[in-house]
Amino acid sequence: MYYVVTGAAGFIGSNVVKGLNGMGIRNILAVDNLTRGDKFRNLVDCEIADYLDKSEFIDAIEAGELDGVIEAILHQGACSDTMEQNGQYMMENNYRYSLSLLDFCMHQDVPYIYASSASVYGGGQVFREARENEAPLNVYAYSKFLFDQVVRRRLPDANTQIAGFRYFNVYGPNEQHKGRMASVAFHFFNQYRAEGKVKLFEGSAGYGNGEQRRDFVSVADVVKVNLHFLEHSERSGIYNVGTGRAQSFNDVAVATVNACRQAEGKDALALDRLLAEGLIEYQPFPQALVGKYQSFTQADLGALRKAGYTDEFATVEQGVSAYVAELLRRAG
Repeated sequence: MYYVVTGAAGFIGSNVVKGLNGMGIRNILAVDNLTRGDKFRNLVDCEIADYLDKSEFIDAIEAGELDGVIEAILHQGACSDTMEQNGQYMMENNYRYSLSLLDFCMHQDVPYIYASSASVYGGGQVFREARENEAPLNVYAYSKFLFDQVVRRRLPDANTQIAGFRYFNVYGPNEQHKGRMASVAFHFFNQYRAEGKVKLFEGSAGYGNGEQRRDFVSVADVVKVNLHFLEHSERSGIYNVGTGRAQSFNDVAVATVNACRQAEGKDALALDRLLAEGLIEYQPFPQALVGKYQSFTQADLGALRKAGYTDEFATVEQGVSAYVAELLRRAG
C-alpha cells in the first residue's frame, strides 16, 4: 500500500515526504511534474518507493490501475503563483486535478488530505473558515476557493477522511525553486547575503513602512499538522494552518538579518539600529500590487484546536532563525 504525496518534489510536498520518513514510512509514491528538473534536489535526502509524473498518475487513477493499493493521498501539488493570469491552466491544474483525486478517494475510501490556501480570504479582516469571510482576489485563490466549496458539499456524505488546510505564509527549506513566490524570509536572506541589506515595501493600506502584517508559519509546523491528521483519520473538515499571530515584515527582516549577523559573530540589533546602519531599507509599494495585496492576515485557529491539534507554532523569531541556520548550512 502506497502513501501518495503529490507535489512531492516541491516545497511543502518534499517536507511532507521527509516527515513521513521520520515516522518510518518509506512506501511513498511521489508524484510531481519535473519540467523544472532542478526540483529533484528536494527529494535527494528522502526515501520513496516510486515516482510518477503527474499526468501518468492521473491516467493511472482514471484507468483503475491504483485501485486498492493506496493508503492515503496527501495532495500538496498545485500552481501556487498568485500572479499567474492563465485561468484555464490554473483551474485545470488546481481545481480539476484536486477534484479527480477527491472522486477517487471517496470511491476507494482513502483518506484525502489536501492543501488549500489562506488566499481565499482575499482582502478581508476575518480569517475564520466560513463562506461569508471568503473573497478571493486572483484566479489562484479562486481555484482553491472553488474546490473548498465542493468539499463542503461532499463532506456530509463522505465515508472517509477529507481534510483541507488553508496555509498562511509558509517559509522554510526546499523553496528555492519557487522564484518570486518563495517566502519573504528566503528573499531577505539572499538580499542580505548579496547586498548586505534587506529591502521592504514602504507603508500601504494604512500600515507604516514594513508594518504590513502576515501570519508567517514554518513549514515544519505545516508538516506536523498534516501528519497529525494522517494519524487521526476520523477528523475531517477545512482548517486554517497558521500561527494565529500576525507579525510584521519588519519582524521577518530583523530576525533574518540578526540570524545572519550572529552566524558572523556579530551582535543582534533592534530595528531602529538596523535602519540607522542601512541594513534594512524601504522601497516604494508596487502599483501592480495595489488592490491585490493582503496587508494583514492572521489565522483563526479555533477550528483546528477544536479538532484536537494542541501543539504550539513557532514565532517568526524562532522559525526564521532556524531557517536561516539551515540556509547557511546548505550554503557551506
